Amino acid sequence: MFPKIIVNSPWYFFVLSILFGLGIALWLYGKNKKNQNVPKIIVYSLFFLFFLSLSFIAFFLLSVFLKRVKNETENPIILFALDNSSSVVSGADSAAIKNILDNKISSLKKQIAENYEIKTILFGSKIRTSDEVPDFSEKETDIENLIQEVENNYSNQNIGALVIASDGIYNKGANPVYVAEKIEFPIYCIALGDTQEIKDVLIQKINHNQIAFAGNNFPAEVIINAKKFAGKEVSVSLSVNGIEKLKQNLKINSDNYLSNCTFTLSAEQPGILKCTARVSTLEGEKNTANNVQSFIVEVIDNKEKVLLLANAPHPDISALREAILNNTSYQLDYSLTYDLKKPLKLYNLVIFHGFSNEQIALLNDCKNNSIPFWIISPLTTDNIPGVKINSSYRGNNDAEACTEETFGLFNLSKEFKKFVSDLPATKTYFGKYTLLNSSSSLFNQKIGEVETKNPLFFFNDINGLKTACFLGDGLWKWNMRDFVEHSNHNLFNELVSKTIQYLSVKNDKSFFRLAYPKIVNENEAFEINGEVYNKSYELITDPEVSLILSNSEGKKYNYTFNKTANSYKLNFGLLPPGEFSFEAKVKSGNDFFVKKGSFAIKEVVVEKINTVANHHLLYQLSNRTDGELYYPNELDQLKMNLLKNERIKPVTYSQNTTTLLIDLKWLFWMVLILLLGEWFLRKRYFPI
Repeated sequence: MFPKIIVNSPWYFFVLSILFGLGIALWLYGKNKKNQNVPKIIVYSLFFLFFLSLSFIAFFLLSVFLKRVKNETENPIILFALDNSSSVVSGADSAAIKNILDNKISSLKKQIAENYEIKTILFGSKIRTSDEVPDFSEKETDIENLIQEVENNYSNQNIGALVIASDGIYNKGANPVYVAEKIEFPIYCIALGDTQEIKDVLIQKINHNQIAFAGNNFPAEVIINAKKFAGKEVSVSLSVNGIEKLKQNLKINSDNYLSNCTFTLSAEQPGILKCTARVSTLEGEKNTANNVQSFIVEVIDNKEKVLLLANAPHPDISALREAILNNTSYQLDYSLTYDLKKPLKLYNLVIFHGFSNEQIALLNDCKNNSIPFWIISPLTTDNIPGVKINSSYRGNNDAEACTEETFGLFNLSKEFKKFVSDLPATKTYFGKYTLLNSSSSLFNQKIGEVETKNPLFFFNDINGLKTACFLGDGLWKWNMRDFVEHSNHNLFNELVSKTIQYLSVKNDKSFFRLAYPKIVNENEAFEINGEVYNKSYELITDPEVSLILSNSEGKKYNYTFNKTANSYKLNFGLLPPGEFSFEAKVKSGNDFFVKKGSFAIKEVVVEKINTVANHHLLYQLSNRTDGELYYPNELDQLKMNLLKNERIKPVTYSQNTTTLLIDLKWLFWMVLILLLGEWFLRKRYFPI
């Protein structure tokens, strides 16, 4: 399509431009005595070149635009998502399934590649775009995450269809059927695996504490599931650090038997306990990998003592108590202010709910004894550490929460960060907020559609005393919304737990510090972060930090930390299940510092528990998105449907571009050539 010329200047400006070029050209090459000895063809040529050059230059200074329409055609993209989890090849037909994924689906992709753009995704607990052959190394399957990532990463592209080759077993994330309703392209599923129930006795789940306290007992509940073994008897045993401690016998009374065995174990000393539950194997079992399951418990010295101090009963109190008691690391006492009898110095953290000026003495007691505290729903704007609030009148705002991206005191999960936008509004003070330099805001106030810098939930640290303040009234609403959205209180509990953990943890005054998790799943990368300080407690990164890692067999591996801007980091990647210990060393000046520690890598066994394919789930995914379910012997039919589907077609985008004439480079070079031609001829025939 030819460009369209748009003129924003009056027509007589163009006439004046032509007259301007014509007048100057006539003055130079008209009735000039110097022209008498020059051939007329040269004079006419010089006149014409100069006239065109000046006229074009004058045109360029006017408001003349070229409007172009550029069409771009985007071919449809067919996404092939291949299940890379270990359950896909756990059955007897594993060789046939590998052949399907390696050869048949690869052949299908080549046959339709002439019409569509093909992209391949491998999914399990995480997804990655790759043309590699699946190695079935993923320890979990999250189909919900697959659909969400496809929706997020390809939202602005012409997706024709998503083809999922899977056994339909998912053991992480929510039911993908409900998430799939949001997408606008069909899902075609290729059903892999066997749906037939097999004779099996398995450990379905183990309920246990993540943390226990030295000297205390803790329970472990082992849930046993037996299929097609009615009338048989099995034994369930529990071992700790390789030594069998307890044992129970179960009589299976149905073909789909479900029962639980509860064991009580003793946490004798701090450290990591590796516990293993076993159910005996019966003759005829098809899958014995799920007869054994291990879990890890961290034994620590003592509990953190927390005091929840309220001015009056409030719905927040119940929500906070449940969240705190949900974490076995904390011991909670609750009291109304006028009933308080114990001294505050007995506690590691004090939570003031409905803080008022009448509690100033208690607040000063916390400051004098270096007891961290958390203020929730203050009744006054005075004496709140870390912020100043100036208000011209006593009014309130309905403020929602928005995350402050610069907050770095601790990390919240991705699920919670997504949940922030759904949190209901709370009542906050109307006024001008001034956050002190010693404070860090986790959530700011969002008034209507405006995200302000007024803090809603912030932390303060002055001379090592950590405090926090939630300025809104209605924290209980967050707890209720969490239950409505997720049928549990896990995200609300996470916020409370991480807040208390940050406030109650004592500051480390050593010159060499390490931070790392004590227990990590085997499909998660293990990482240690380190800091080195000089005598003035300034972060330095000059010295080298080395580490020796030892596994349970005594093998040692040497590592060196990587340096960042002001700290150190060491990423081990994926480590095998087991217990590890380490010794880190650094020499700073004349001082030599050593840190020792241990951690455990937890085996992920969910892919071994259930190996029966769920083709009904795949059918629901396809049916709700106007797709279809196919079996491996129907791939030719899938190819025909992909090629004939009228919904899968190229999309043409039109883009309008408007350009000033003066911005066109080729016109500049044209005028320059005209001027150079005129200059060359004039120098040649009009020598000075």
